[in-house]
Amino acid sequence: TLQNKMYRSALKTEMKKYDAALASGDMAAAQAAYKVAVKKVDQAAAKGLIHKNNAANRKSAISKKVNAL
Repeated sequence: TLQNKMYRSALKTEMKKYDAALASGDMAAAQAAYKVAVKKVDQAAAKGLIHKNNAANRKSAISKKVNAL
């Protein structure tokens, strides 16, 4: 339970960093944060914290955001 909480918290933290990078408007920072966020989403799906379809949906959503920037 504690490990799941740790991984879930890390995922949320990276998503917040990604959102902050998008809000700043800095393309380089947003792309760097995007790579880390996608990695964390994939890791969460591999560990069973989120469903694989949920992971795909999240990755699609963050891809759209960074492409719109």
